[in-house]
Amino acid sequence: MSAVVQSFLDRQTATVSHVVHAGPGSVCAVIDAVHDFDIKSGRRRTDSADRIIEYVTANRLRVDWILETHIHADHLSAAPYVKEKLGGRIGVGERVRDVQRIFKGIFNAGPGFATDGSQFDHLFSDGESFDVGALKARVMHVPGHTPACVAFVVEDTVFVGDTLFLPDVGTARCDFPGGDPATLYRSVRRLLDDLPGETRMFVCHDYPPAGREPAWQTTVAEQRRANIHVRDGVPEADFVTLRTDRDKTLDMPALLLPSVQCNMRAGHLPPAEADGVHYLKIPVDRL
Repeated sequence: MSAVVQSFLDRQTATVSHVVHAGPGSVCAVIDAVHDFDIKSGRRRTDSADRIIEYVTANRLRVDWILETHIHADHLSAAPYVKEKLGGRIGVGERVRDVQRIFKGIFNAGPGFATDGSQFDHLFSDGESFDVGALKARVMHVPGHTPACVAFVVEDTVFVGDTLFLPDVGTARCDFPGGDPATLYRSVRRLLDDLPGETRMFVCHDYPPAGREPAWQTTVAEQRRANIHVRDGVPEADFVTLRTDRDKTLDMPALLLPSVQCNMRAGHLPPAEADGVHYLKIPVDRL
């Protein structure tokens, strides 16, 4: 069975969210939903998530899963908002516990913050199978960008999060806490070597070169042929050197600090303080 995929680009963060299903009236999964956030004012909006909700409603879809490919560092997750409006279970890779342990210390989250992944409805293990209605799905653990990154293979389609970008952009950075370029290389090779070449691949971000409009769909075969970082024939040592040198030139994402504090909590804000207000921390000289 071929999966139907509808994608939604959030231009502010260059994030692409996806809805995958078997057709109108079927069960669906929402992948990497965005909660808009204005860093200057500290205010959130739901424009991006509302577009997803409108699509789901218009096509009479029933949300079973709200999936996160990893703990994002560039946008706040709208998973709780989507769940509130449409139902469904929030799922992420089980290695989210590692990310929670790392960032609990960085943000001094306190004893009340659990690092067992219990903020999520389901923690997926590597190789785990599940259903999206009539669609068969399975999980591939693809660490390197973060320890918890997973790809979701749904029938003839794979959603790779930040592990890979389009072939003319390359791969994700590996300089966040817990990231590792050699690990990313092996994860990418697993995706490209284990999946059929005709597998449709959807990415979570696009940073197009000049002259190209944003896009988010490619194939395993095209990645093997043309990815500028990890096409067939690029050895691991060369990739590690390239990725390490490139990462040294990159600025931190503008929304890293607010995003991780929320996303390690399955998209929820930190607990409100005595005045009823939620606050986000800026750790000084820590990252």
